[in-house]
Amino acid sequence: MIQLPKELLKAIKAGNVRKFYKSAIWQAVRKQVLIRDNYECQKCKEKGRYSKANCVHHIKHLREFPLLALVLSNLISLCNACHNQEHPEKLKKYRAGQKEYITEERW
Repeated sequence: MIQLPKELLKAIKAGNVRKFYKSAIWQAVRKQVLIRDNYECQKCKEKGRYSKANCVHHIKHLREFPLLALVLSNLISLCNACHNQEHPEKLKKYRAGQKEYITEERW
């Protein structure tokens, strides 16, 4: 298990998740998860479909469980559509028919 550096833990607890997502350690773990999951969306795969995964999702959310940030069993590869379904709170209606992201998380 990879240990989360104290500076990143402090940043997450302070609400600065951008620092975590830009870190080299996250980028390495993210790549490891995508390779493990063959770059396939695991939610689509459960439904017998195929979609290319380009997001790595924290099953137990990063802000609530920062100590699980780099735990492989807490990470899953998802396509953008499935990731957005996992985070409906990140989308808000901007104008009729338009949506806008409201968090700093980016993949």
